[in-house]
Amino acid sequence: MSSHPTRRTVSSPRRAWLRRAGTATAAAGAIAGLVVASPTATASPSAPAPAEARTVSQSTSSALAAPDISLTNVKGHLNQLQSIASRNGGNRAHGRPGYRASIDYIKAKLDAAGYTTSIQQFTASGTTGYNLIADWPGGDPQNVVMAGAHLDSVSAGPGINDNGSGSAAILETALAVSREGLKPTQHLRFAWWGAEELGILGSRHYVNTLPSTERSKIDAYLNFDMVGSPNPGYFVYDDDRRLEAVFKDWFAAKGVSTEIETEGDGRSDHASFQRVGIPVGGLFTGAGRTKTAAQAQKWGGTAGQAFDRCYHRSCDTTANINDTALDRNSDAIAHAIWTLGAPS
Repeated sequence: MSSHPTRRTVSSPRRAWLRRAGTATAAAGAIAGLVVASPTATASPSAPAPAEARTVSQSTSSALAAPDISLTNVKGHLNQLQSIASRNGGNRAHGRPGYRASIDYIKAKLDAAGYTTSIQQFTASGTTGYNLIADWPGGDPQNVVMAGAHLDSVSAGPGINDNGSGSAAILETALAVSREGLKPTQHLRFAWWGAEELGILGSRHYVNTLPSTERSKIDAYLNFDMVGSPNPGYFVYDDDRRLEAVFKDWFAAKGVSTEIETEGDGRSDHASFQRVGIPVGGLFTGAGRTKTAAQAQKWGGTAGQAFDRCYHRSCDTTANINDTALDRNSDAIAHAIWTLGAPS
């Protein structure tokens, strides 16, 4: 997460498709509208063979739920990002070889899973930066649901919670889309941003260079920056009521209380989308602020200690992750993608 604050702006009114899906009942019906089919021909040969293609009617009484996202798989991606940092001077920062190696690792996974990927270049601080964009084939190209996370670390450390955690969680969710052979009614797009730590520069470049006609097709942008903090809280972005409810209702069903995210408001990549009127949502487990006694009673952990004592430090390694928080947030991300991918 960037330490450069950005002034918060007020989102434009939610689009009609968000208003139509404004209740939990509608969300359940939306999930039921998904179609499951075989993955594309370029899917990873190691992926399990999907079940026979079947259409799930919106009138069915049982909604198609998102799959459980494997914590083991997500942590496997984090181990790879740690190894990349260790081989490249201890970090994955913008302009450093560890960042480009991180892009290459994720792109290879997505290419093998059948995604259409592209690398967008930009210049920041005199060096070349990279955004990775991955589109899942199919879905209505006029209605895009997008999830993103910044992939760069600070130069001081490997950035495994900030933000390997968000990057790995959306990667494994994207791979689950492929394994399930999902055919959502909305078009799905995933993104990994560069130079967030320099002031959300990668996502800003993406939005600024996107034609207005393409911007108007993005119905929702979901941001995931730090979702495995070692002394975690469970914070939900409140910028859009519908997107907020998707996450809050999921956590409530699991018996987990949430709070509105304020610590990083405007300091991560969602701000690039919010300022041009695109509805945004997301999750966060806390950075440098101190957990209160009330929060420790509600969530566990240690009161009087930062949510992440290794925030922007060299100790932000694979040892700096809370497995329960990472697992819960990864499953919540998948739930949002499955839900928003098929609004009623």
